[in-house]
Amino acid sequence: MKGSNISKKNSTSSSIFFLVGLAILFLTLFTTCHVEASKCRPSGRVRGKRPPSGQCSIEQDDICCLEGKMYKVYKCSPPVTRHTKAYMTLNSFQGGGDGGSPSKCNNYYHSDDTMVVALSTGWYKGGSRCLKNVTITAPSGRSVVAMVVDECDSSVGCDAEHDYQPPCANNIVGASLAVWKALGVGREDWGGLDITWSDSS
Repeated sequence: MKGSNISKKNSTSSSIFFLVGLAILFLTLFTTCHVEASKCRPSGRVRGKRPPSGQCSIEQDDICCLEGKMYKVYKCSPPVTRHTKAYMTLNSFQGGGDGGSPSKCNNYYHSDDTMVVALSTGWYKGGSRCLKNVTITAPSGRSVVAMVVDECDSSVGCDAEHDYQPPCANNIVGASLAVWKALGVGREDWGGLDITWSDSS
């Protein structure tokens, strides 16, 4: 009888270990699939074209598409969290600025002294963040609030509508000069900075 009890205990222990192992395997697969699903992969590529004379002027610090070079395009951006990592660029939203056209959200130009930003296509969400505020935090810890007025298009580029400039990266917050100044960023760093941002409550 004792041997029979020991055999039953061993069998029960084996079943428990098997079920625990199965649960761990399922959890690992679920987590891996979830992480894979949250990644933002390119949706395609566009080929660079030679800009016609008078367009995409490097004298104005435009970044022009290189003829024949393939550029990744994205319809998505990384997931938004309370501290979303992004790369902030310096943009002008006023007439004659590097944006060219009026802001997509309200068809207005905005002074360089106004706290406004453009977001990459995935974060712009088809305009659902238009005229809403976001909080931007610099590496120094200083934060400011700015209004979303435009899209930094990650899904197309290298064409006349986009002044033959490459598609935006999918993690861009294009900010007006006022935002850079309010964050206390030194003039020597104007143009590109790693920041975090979130939707303002």
